[in-house]
Amino acid sequence: MKRYSYWIFLLFLFACSTGSQRLPYEAGNEVFGLAGPVKLQKDTSSLYMEDYFIDVDRIDSVSIHTGSELIFSGDQKILKVIPGENASWMMNLKIWIDGVPYSIPLEKSAKEKVVFTFDPGEEKYKMVQMAGEINGWNPAATPLEKSGEVWKTTLLLNPGTYQYQIVADGKWMLDPRNPDSVDNNAGGFNSLMQVGDTDDSKFPPLYTIDHTGQNIHLGVEHAAKFYIYWQNIRLPENFYQLKERGLFVNIPAQAKDYKRSYLRAWAVNEYGISNDILIPLENGKVIGNTDQLSRHDHHAMILYNVFVDRFYNADTTNDRPLNIPEVKPQADYHGGDIQGVTEKIRAGYFEELGVNSIWISPVVKNPEGPYGQWPDPPTKFSAYHGYWPISFTEVDDRYGTEEDLKEMVETAHQHGMNVLLDFVANHVHELHPVYQEHPEWATELYLPDGRMNTQLWDEQRLTTWFDTFMPTLDLSKAEVVDMLTDSAVYWIKKYKLDGFRHDATKHVPLVFWRTLTRKLKDEVMIPEGKFLYQIGETYGNPELIGSYVSAGKLDAQFDFNVYDDAIAVFAKNDQGFERLNESIQESLHYYGDHNLMGYITGNQDRPRFISLAGGDLAFEENAKLAGWTREIGVGDPVGYEKLSALTAFMMSIPGIPVIYYGDEIGDPGGNDPDNRRMLRFENLKEKEQKVKDIVEKLTEIRMGNMEMIYGDFETILVHKDEYVFIRSYFEDLSIIAFNNSNEKRTIEFDVPERFDGAELKTNFEGSLKRIENRIRITLPANSFEIISN
Repeated sequence: MKRYSYWIFLLFLFACSTGSQRLPYEAGNEVFGLAGPVKLQKDTSSLYMEDYFIDVDRIDSVSIHTGSELIFSGDQKILKVIPGENASWMMNLKIWIDGVPYSIPLEKSAKEKVVFTFDPGEEKYKMVQMAGEINGWNPAATPLEKSGEVWKTTLLLNPGTYQYQIVADGKWMLDPRNPDSVDNNAGGFNSLMQVGDTDDSKFPPLYTIDHTGQNIHLGVEHAAKFYIYWQNIRLPENFYQLKERGLFVNIPAQAKDYKRSYLRAWAVNEYGISNDILIPLENGKVIGNTDQLSRHDHHAMILYNVFVDRFYNADTTNDRPLNIPEVKPQADYHGGDIQGVTEKIRAGYFEELGVNSIWISPVVKNPEGPYGQWPDPPTKFSAYHGYWPISFTEVDDRYGTEEDLKEMVETAHQHGMNVLLDFVANHVHELHPVYQEHPEWATELYLPDGRMNTQLWDEQRLTTWFDTFMPTLDLSKAEVVDMLTDSAVYWIKKYKLDGFRHDATKHVPLVFWRTLTRKLKDEVMIPEGKFLYQIGETYGNPELIGSYVSAGKLDAQFDFNVYDDAIAVFAKNDQGFERLNESIQESLHYYGDHNLMGYITGNQDRPRFISLAGGDLAFEENAKLAGWTREIGVGDPVGYEKLSALTAFMMSIPGIPVIYYGDEIGDPGGNDPDNRRMLRFENLKEKEQKVKDIVEKLTEIRMGNMEMIYGDFETILVHKDEYVFIRSYFEDLSIIAFNNSNEKRTIEFDVPERFDGAELKTNFEGSLKRIENRIRITLPANSFEIISN
């Protein structure tokens, strides 16, 4: 990689002038992991100190920006933060313990009041509600009041674009007075509401330029203030200098004593906060090569979803399908097992694919008989998926034994891989002994108004049952929370697992996640010095999704909103990249530029993307019904190219790429259970093998380039069918370009001036020409390119 002598010279001068500085206090060990940033509410925010500090009783004092107010609870467990009227967009909360000022960065809310008006025209309604991204599509949450001839409500929203519909006397409809709408991926449209100023160009951009020894050079524009942290200590101002050529930061000398530590940075001006910078350090020096990373560096994970029963059958002695007329073969056990996963680890399947972490579907004991009912064709279901637990601790013998699971995890670790277990906290099966003995530990199946409380996903988010035979646990009861969190810790400790994928996260109250994460810290992470990774499943708006992600709750969730926009753009011809770019920018705003969110190629509850992209499955049709009533394939072979482009996008953006089993070969299908076919390892078609080859190359690029893991993200060009963004990490650069049209295109754009001297090369089929910092890349139809230096 090329270094630039000019920057080294500047850094040398800076190093000579500052030397290797020591903080006047040690970093301390009262916080496990990195704290913050915390997004504050408009008025008052409650910070749970046990989310961050090992022992809150040791807190001596707290302080914050002048004009803001702090109120501690009597036991020091909850700190209320009330931002001052003139508070900066970013503030630093300082917590003193034994003379060490620990710091938590806080972000002031950008929410603004919006008066929404619905004009019904000549129509007369008795009740009008609003449903959309603002409220989880729950009309009961946002009733409108009649004001003269119109209906109104006042909302408190962040700047952005929101999809919604009007619900008038129970009828869902587009807003007839609003001409702006967007395809909803289900054969219809939603109205669009624009809130506030979303022009991010006013914010101060921050990016890495170079480093040498203990010094780091950051690029910055029109910034007024800086917030720079090493670990959980905000660096004093004498540790950085703003010069004409950028911001120069001195790494504290104490960092040499840490095998792994981090430097974080933000810039602020009158309009808002910059993107964030995250720089991993090894013994005080910037990590410049991915060879220095391991599976324990979670930003470097590539996750593969193993659906155990449908992955590989290595032990036929534990096969026990129901084989009864009431259950169609697609809904019965297929024989995949834990030994099948172990065998494929040893055979190098995951290593060849470039995957260093696997998430296995639940292997806890499930019932023997069939349950549920699908009307056409009539069928019940076996528990092949593992989501109907009748035990909290037993391994289902149809998947294998306890020893099989221990062996699989040990084998994965020997091959440098993490193993996450899918954990079900929301519900149990009606045959579960706990429910049999304590039916009062479940929520009520019937609501006070007499309605059955099933599948009311948003209206009764924390109490609704998934089905009549699946009681939802009442996790408002401390004894239920304690019992279930103990069960989760048991799996981690007994099998040496590396974390969890949590099912139905938004249907579980926050107290459960706080209790679980605290126990995992106290019993596993702190004693073993091991960071676990927990990722949740929540469908909803970014604010709801993000409310479950923090130092004391989950590390991440799957970003289904980006996935929804990505499949619309890559699979359809009428959706432009503007939609996808806006979506990823929104996610970076909510979750951070170096988030650990999961970015999927598909999942077990959605139709296979390739069948949508190839046209054999229509967006507007019932994908479950289609999977039951006809053989779904790819359709137009262009689906393979579109799938590769989708995968390239997920592999290139910030966050954790997640491959749903079968997507690495372009396996087609409708929705559940047709999207859960038995994985094929041999006799792949030519186009399937090409898809797999591309996945392997993409993972190689991802894992071999620091900018693809810790790099800054910047959009360079966005048109309807053309999209270019860069990932940069100091002098390392990757340019990711997409052509989503049905014809060959030549795309022209400029690279940032700081990369004028970088030598660039393509990795796929694009044709590259360069004149100074002007790039011209020719891409085949429905393709992509990754240009790197």
